[in-house]
Amino acid sequence: MSTNKEPSPGGKVQASFEGEPLTCAPGASVAAALIATGKNAWRETRSGASRGLFCGIGVCFDCLVEIDGESGQRACMIPLADGMDVRRATGPGAGDHSGEASVLSAGEGDEA
Repeated sequence: MSTNKEPSPGGKVQASFEGEPLTCAPGASVAAALIATGKNAWRETRSGASRGLFCGIGVCFDCLVEIDGESGQRACMIPLADGMDVRRATGPGAGDHSGEASVLSAGEGDEA
């Protein structure tokens, strides 16, 4: 991940998404920065459905992105940092993880 800790001019965090500038207030997540710049979807499922922010708390896998070459990162959980190179999720970590939600919820309602 980015190690540049120097504050950007004007108190804004400056990074990039797919090579385009991505700027936001300090402390904002990657997902918040993407949404603030009009990007509501930044990956596709195996079937081609667009995905972006869904739960916003790191439970689902809809907001996956690649950050500084590391795939499978949850955009809602990672604060945008100066110099970050954010890209659309590709490869094995970018697929449809909808089946995992059913595994997590298996056993719900089994209380006596």
